[in-house]
Amino acid sequence: MVLDPIFLLKVGLAMLVAAAISCALTPLVKLLAKKVGAMDVPKDERRMHHTPIPRMGGLAIFLGFLISVLIFQKLNERPELAGILLGSVVILILGVLDDILTLRALPKFLVQIVAAVIVVLYGCRIDTFMGFKVPDWLSYPVSVIWIVAITNAINFIDGLDGLAAGVSAISAGTMLIVALLLLPDPTAMVCAILLAALVGACVGFIPYNFNPATIFMGDTGSTFLGFMLASISIFGLFKTYAVISFAVPFLVLGLPIFDICFAVIRRLAHGQSPMHADRGHVHHRLIDMGFSQKQAVAISYLLSAILGLSAVVLTDRGEIQAMIFLIAIIVVGAIGVGLIFGTHHAKKPRAEAAEAAAQEAPPEVSPETGNDVAQIAPQEEQQNEKI
Repeated sequence: MVLDPIFLLKVGLAMLVAAAISCALTPLVKLLAKKVGAMDVPKDERRMHHTPIPRMGGLAIFLGFLISVLIFQKLNERPELAGILLGSVVILILGVLDDILTLRALPKFLVQIVAAVIVVLYGCRIDTFMGFKVPDWLSYPVSVIWIVAITNAINFIDGLDGLAAGVSAISAGTMLIVALLLLPDPTAMVCAILLAALVGACVGFIPYNFNPATIFMGDTGSTFLGFMLASISIFGLFKTYAVISFAVPFLVLGLPIFDICFAVIRRLAHGQSPMHADRGHVHHRLIDMGFSQKQAVAISYLLSAILGLSAVVLTDRGEIQAMIFLIAIIVVGAIGVGLIFGTHHAKKPRAEAAEAAAQEAPPEVSPETGNDVAQIAPQEEQQNEKI
């Protein structure tokens, strides 16, 4: 690792510019969302809000990211960069249309595949795995599957105020640290600028999106963030290490990967489509366990940070130590998942819980008369009405 102070300043400025633009444009995007009808109306129990809230806030994230990249990064430096940005534009347009019109799952899925194919055709693909070269016939489909899967994984966790933006910022920040550890590698330098802009764009949006949110990022933001994280991880992380190269991106994106895998398995087990919406995501289960929205989001942030720190440790250690550390993470993680998600108890609504508590509680007795207070109160009210 060779840290160039000038390059570090460039990375810092890319982050600050993206944050400032994203923060400044979010109120304007909020007004635009209201005008075009991009509103999230609570229709089912999956929604945590009770009043219509504008979505499409991801447009501010995208603009903050894109302007910062255009300022601090030459687009003709690497051909993969052009493919990533072109694919992100396709994803952004899809997200905007979905936030306004609410598109069906299958057309969205097909367009996501097209965007992923664009990235892969520009040379951004998984061509090595654990030090072995992946044949082309396998590299192309695996890369497309990875990009589409992570794109939807971030979309799946976008269920609480500030959750997807914060987790994405932590994941991108972790990848930024890994990229800085690889300097002066040319690919790492390009990735560092992209990731700094992505972190800044998320941070600039979070003040408007944190609970209680005044705007949601919508599919415009969640699919864009997932697409960028997946594409950059292929561009910079999968090609970096020999034995442990596969583990770093999986740890960095550990929470959304676990959530989407858990959701797909759960839905298939119930005979449902993998794209069928339900209330069984990790953040929903944390709410059902009794945590508030802010507490559930904080726990998710903490889990993402721990996994990100683990990825950084893997990056900076020898292969043997890294493999031992990775095995320990898997064992501890499996135990934690079994303890937390082994049984699922849905939390009763407040009204039902209060009614149940009232029925179970013994009647209050007056210490002076020994009579039931609950029976005396109605009698007093009837007397007052007569008076």
